Amino acid sequence: MNYTQTLEYLFSSLPAYHRIGKAAYKNNLDNTLALDSYFGQPHLKYRTIHIAGTNGKGSLSHLIASVLQEAGYRTGLYTSPHLKDFRERIKVNGKMIPKREVAAFVNKNQGIIGSVNPSFFEMTAAMAFDYFAREKVDIAVIETGMGGRLDSTNIITPVISVITNIGHDHLDLLGGSMERVAVEKAGIIKKKVPVVIGETQQWIRDIFISRANQTGSDIYFADTGFTCMLKDPGAEGDNRQFVVKELEVGREISGVIPLGGDYQAKNLQTLFQVFACIRSGFNLSDSSLVEGIRKVVINTGLKGRWQVLKRKPLVICDTGHNREGLEYVIRQLGRIRAGSLYFVIGFVSDKDLSLVLPLFPKNAKYYFTRASVPRALDEKILQKEAAAYGLTGESYPAVSKAFEAAVSDALPADLIFIGGSTFVVAEVV
Repeated sequence: MNYTQTLEYLFSSLPAYHRIGKAAYKNNLDNTLALDSYFGQPHLKYRTIHIAGTNGKGSLSHLIASVLQEAGYRTGLYTSPHLKDFRERIKVNGKMIPKREVAAFVNKNQGIIGSVNPSFFEMTAAMAFDYFAREKVDIAVIETGMGGRLDSTNIITPVISVITNIGHDHLDLLGGSMERVAVEKAGIIKKKVPVVIGETQQWIRDIFISRANQTGSDIYFADTGFTCMLKDPGAEGDNRQFVVKELEVGREISGVIPLGGDYQAKNLQTLFQVFACIRSGFNLSDSSLVEGIRKVVINTGLKGRWQVLKRKPLVICDTGHNREGLEYVIRQLGRIRAGSLYFVIGFVSDKDLSLVLPLFPKNAKYYFTRASVPRALDEKILQKEAAAYGLTGESYPAVSKAFEAAVSDALPADLIFIGGSTFVVAEVV
């Protein structure tokens, strides 16, 4: 099989959560362990950093990888889902895994894939771990999928574990409550391995402390160690100046982050806490931190996080898709001085719309749409559901058509936002 045929095989033969939803979810590590054994436990050949959480883990993973690259380390990066290209999931020093490597991996290992019958995510994790070993990375930054304890990545013993926060995502698969989700995410905390919690959420704080006590792990809450101030980007939307302060000693470090979202303040606090914890084991300087942040897009190819696509009219997209993420995005949009507001939005069919639709402003024109994935919610159903919350507009069967209509309607001083789903954003970036 060539690369195109390989992708067709993977998407058609292996159950993938990003395409079909919870039918692809497996609540054990049996397949992962079988694949890991077959490939000779490649994850033991390099150091790792493990990142879980509901929001921010993708941005944080890219930021950490960028800093490590600036410090001179050959760095692997495993994230999900991808936006445009499957190979975005697996990178070494910001370069995607070559097409020939993807095809060769699947062609060579069809036997074990057929006998184990892994999910798409289980197979992709195995491909990443194997590729990083063959590429002789110094360290790999590994982002979990939706969970933690039973996530396919949770066979590693990292130098540090990170949990960004807990929000209203995947409650049906991870226990039904945010407390149960916290327990599942806490499953990445390993014996004697320090853990950083990005955001102190009082009602689940003790869950993480209890798990850290059980494993003998030092635990740090990033927002009690560091604060971050971001200068408002205004109508420009991106390239924000930041000042991070280390509270215990009062030391401040400033720089520029090319990611315009307000929520990046929490990611920067977490980033600085992570490197404060592991600095003794790495050759890290303040300059590698500042440069890694400034060059995160250049170094890692990160897209879709408060990304400015156009200036007149101002067009911004963001992959935030749950209540907590959208609260940040919509609040920040409300601060931008603009003429009329236009929202191009779509969601997946298993999204609890009652948690997110009330967040959107009623004084905007809406272009309801659907991404070209099986999980996408029908645009006409979304239009009907949104009307109950005072959100009105037309429906479009394709994201491109909705976006074209919004651009056609908008004047240079207006604001267009595109989001609601990672898959919607993927079709415009």
